[in-house]
This record gives sequence, structure tokens and C-alpha cells, in this order.
Amino acid sequence: MLKTTRLAPAKINLCLHVLGKRADGYHELAMLMQRVSLYDRVAVELTAQPGARVHCEGVALAPGEQNIAGRAATMMLDLAASGGGVDLVIEKNIPVAAGLGGGSSDAAAVLMALNEMLGLGLSRTRLMELGVRLGADVPFFIFEEAAWATGIGERLEKVSGLPSVWYVLVNPGFSVSTAQVYQKLGLTSPGDVARLPRFPGTLRDLVGQLHNDLERVTLADFTVVAKIKEMLVALGAEGTLMSGSGPTVFGIFATEAAARTAEAKLLKVAGWKVFTVQPV
Repeated sequence: MLKTTRLAPAKINLCLHVLGKRADGYHELAMLMQRVSLYDRVAVELTAQPGARVHCEGVALAPGEQNIAGRAATMMLDLAASGGGVDLVIEKNIPVAAGLGGGSSDAAAVLMALNEMLGLGLSRTRLMELGVRLGADVPFFIFEEAAWATGIGERLEKVSGLPSVWYVLVNPGFSVSTAQVYQKLGLTSPGDVARLPRFPGTLRDLVGQLHNDLERVTLADFTVVAKIKEMLVALGAEGTLMSGSGPTVFGIFATEAAARTAEAKLLKVAGWKVFTVQPV
């Protein structure tokens, strides 16, 4: 049967403002988001056996339709009404529940792959509309550009000209529940958003825009996040920020050499996962 493999990149939030809580329970957000060169590998194979099956070695993912990638596959199978099925094999390199959007990226990769494999011919806009039903970050990965995101994250405006930098991602080796972080958050004022540059073109501008309303919530529960930020600064990071609801923290470096030097030292901390990445 037909088979393909897609690379699903991680994302970081260069800024994340929570503007308020909506009537539907979601939060109104304003975010600057960028994909980075840390990838899951998603193999998608059409089968004669109906239904969607997900295999991910070494990771306790919910099977089939309970998994976001599996739900994405089921959605596309239903649209195609082909009677066949899909086997998904996901090689996880992006830490799970880490603020890096790995699950959403996997789901986006499945939607885009099956759109082609099943001959559905759906536009990018339509795929994004389907993606938001699965998760708020899924449309961003279908958009495939750095973006200013508003709404719950589904309204996207392309951002061009971001500075060429290197990021060092540090994950302390545990997961954080996004839902619990939002439950603990005291809502912030939207006033600061208007004063920030939306399209930073220099390293200085980018560092000046770093902001995450969720960081203080995760910091209160996990002091190691503050420790990571302090270590990154000591190792030469121009700026640091927690991505999403955490606990992954990134540091911005002007050169690959500086980033690799920091990575080597941070890898000596037991239990931490460290990645040097570029924007994609």
C-alpha cells in the first residue's frame, strides 16, 4: 500500500500573552511562534484494514483515536470515505508535554500527508480549519511559517525577516500539563502587547520581545526552570524563555559555536535533554 514519511518540527513561543478567558473555556492569546529544527519522524501507510493505528516505541501514547495523530488520521479517513485504514509509526524526538508542540506537529503532518495520499485536494486553509478541531497549535504547523498567532492560536499572520540565530533547548526530563497551568493562571492585561514590536528584525529586538505569561506559573511549581534560565545566561545566552506551558526553556545565541559550547556543558546535567537548533 501507499506509504510516506514526514518530518514534524518542534515550535517555540518567542512571546506568549494570555489576554483573557473566552466563553468557550479557551484563552485568548497573542503569540509569536517559530518552528525549529528538532523533528519527530511520522511514517504514514495506507492499509486495507479499516481504522487508524498508532505505534510509537518507548512513549506511552494513547492508542488509535485517543491519540491526536490517530484522531487526525480518522478525520481524513472519514472525509475520504474510502473504507481503508492508516498505520502511523511515530519516531519521537521532541519531548512529550514539553511546550514544544510535538503532538500537534505530528497531527499536522498526518493531515497534510493524508490529504495527498487520499487525493482529497483540500486547501491549506481548509486543513487548518480541520486542524484546530484537534488542537490549537495544529493550524500553525500546517501554516509552515513563523507567525503572529491570535485567537486561541488559530488566526495566523506570517512573520518575515526574523533574525538568524541559534537556540539551545533544555528540557529537564518531565512533563507539564498545559490544562493545569492555565487553571492556575491569573489573567493578564492586554496592554503590554500593543507596546511590543510584532516583527523583530534584529537580535536585540528579538530578545526584547521575549515574554511568556505562563512562565511564572510553571516556575512556581518547578524551580528547575529558573535554574535552567540562569545556567543559559551564564553560558552566554542573549536571552532565555520558557516555551509554551513548559517545562522546556530555550536560550538565544548569536552563533552556532556559542550554542554548541553551551549545549556540551548542559548535557552534563543528569536527566536533562539538550538540543541545539535553528529556525525553520
